[in-house]
Amino acid sequence: MSVLEVLRASTDYLTKRKIDEARLNAEHLVADVLGLTRMQLYLGFENQVNDPELQRLRDFVRRRGQGEPLQHLLGTVEFCGHVFKTDKRALVPRPETEQLVELLVSEIGNPQSEIRILDIGTGSGVIALSLASKFPEAKVVATDISDDALALACENADRLGLTDRIRLEKSDLLEKIGERFELIVANLPYVSMNDRNSLSREVLHDPEIAVFAGQQGDELICQLIEQVPLRLDPNGLLALEIGLGQADRLHSMLRQKNFHDIEAKKDYSGIPRFLFSRYG
Repeated sequence: MSVLEVLRASTDYLTKRKIDEARLNAEHLVADVLGLTRMQLYLGFENQVNDPELQRLRDFVRRRGQGEPLQHLLGTVEFCGHVFKTDKRALVPRPETEQLVELLVSEIGNPQSEIRILDIGTGSGVIALSLASKFPEAKVVATDISDDALALACENADRLGLTDRIRLEKSDLLEKIGERFELIVANLPYVSMNDRNSLSREVLHDPEIAVFAGQQGDELICQLIEQVPLRLDPNGLLALEIGLGQADRLHSMLRQKNFHDIEAKKDYSGIPRFLFSRYG
């Protein structure tokens, strides 16, 4: 079969299984199996695909059709201009989280001295490592309760040459953290267990510990808000990624806990997705 024939067949298969952007998914899978870029695919439509390549591609396409995330199959994801390793050990980074990093970069601006940053629930490390790369003078600490996630974050730090720029700690929220920071950022699990049946097949391939947070969905975020004042510098910034419909309740809680300059920021879909606030 030619590259074009394989691409069409893969697209048809994924379309029938209701995979969004089936053609784009097929292009990524075919390119990965053939060791090509997507542009090179278009320049070699008439090239033939050999049997071992076809067998590997069929397995990938079948698994993608069953809802396995494209990023798990490819093994990498692009985030804030860097390529990170990603797999079933941690949540697949979302575009919303990339926007969170962009907002933080804008908020931090051009620091005149070392800035101390803490990333809670780091997962694959994309937030902490992106900020460490952007701000060479920053002192960055990243925590997670999952050993698997911390191992993945360590691999990504090594991949990006940032091992010496980040400290990884196993901690349940701020339990093992004894110092203060100018910025605490957290993209914690924020999905209610009651919403499990409404999630996409792709999300259900992520670790449950990285997705679900009790019956309301914001329980872990509320716990963090309770703990943050002891670990945030005076007038330090707390930045949270939150779930749909959680902004008002969490805004009220922040106000009750004496946070100020509380601001809800919308994601690219117009949903209040981030809460920025300061304390002290």
